[in-house]
Amino acid sequence: MISLNKKQLFSLGLCLFVLGFVGILSMLTMDISLPADVEQVLKKDFSDQQIKYLILVNPTILLLVAVVLGTILYNKVNLNIPVLEKVFGFEKEGVYFIELIKYGVLYGLISGILLSGLSLLFTPMLPFEFKVLGNAIQPTLAARFLYGGLTEEIMLRFGLMTFVVWLISKLTRSLKPFVYWGGILITAIVFAFSHFPIVFQALDNPSSLLLLYVLLGNSIGGIIFGWLYWKKGLEAAFIAHLFTHVVLVSLDTLLN
Repeated sequence: MISLNKKQLFSLGLCLFVLGFVGILSMLTMDISLPADVEQVLKKDFSDQQIKYLILVNPTILLLVAVVLGTILYNKVNLNIPVLEKVFGFEKEGVYFIELIKYGVLYGLISGILLSGLSLLFTPMLPFEFKVLGNAIQPTLAARFLYGGLTEEIMLRFGLMTFVVWLISKLTRSLKPFVYWGGILITAIVFAFSHFPIVFQALDNPSSLLLLYVLLGNSIGGIIFGWLYWKKGLEAAFIAHLFTHVVLVSLDTLLN
């Protein structure tokens, strides 16, 4: 555990919030489908552009909560944000930038290849459902890289995973590897299940096979990114998530 002061922590938290909010703003570049009844109610009082801004409120609140929790707790469970800690003058021995980038790129490529392989495996079995779900979810490149690569990592790894690890450590009075693995797995599964409402919005009766795909597809990357946050620091998870999307976009372009 490193020695921190309130000014450093505030600066770190503010920086992470700004990074995450840039990702939230990237959602303005995409069309987000809402349940028909919700959209009908909103359109009575708001324009389409105003509805787009309203959609940003919930993720902004979640981001704020995640940043506050993470900033308070991450150092208590020996998690790291090595580059930003160095920028804001935390007492650290040194930051191995090349190693951080190497691990981020390598595991991002692995994650992207695994997810692409999973998609190729399930696509022939779920042609209709894949088409419907694909039409419902169409993120732009900006949203993929900024919201996915930055905002989701700050919310999920820095916020939720840090909190879960801290909670398990308090319950078990331990910081052994199983505590971190518990945080990694719980966070990945929670994120995967959070996609189910989108699936049920797009399809009235999605198959068990599609739900399994959504569960696996949104857990694999989370497990890899969580491990990187634990072992190499939050920035490694940023890089890995970004390169996962590089692989997914590149392969999708080639195959189509």
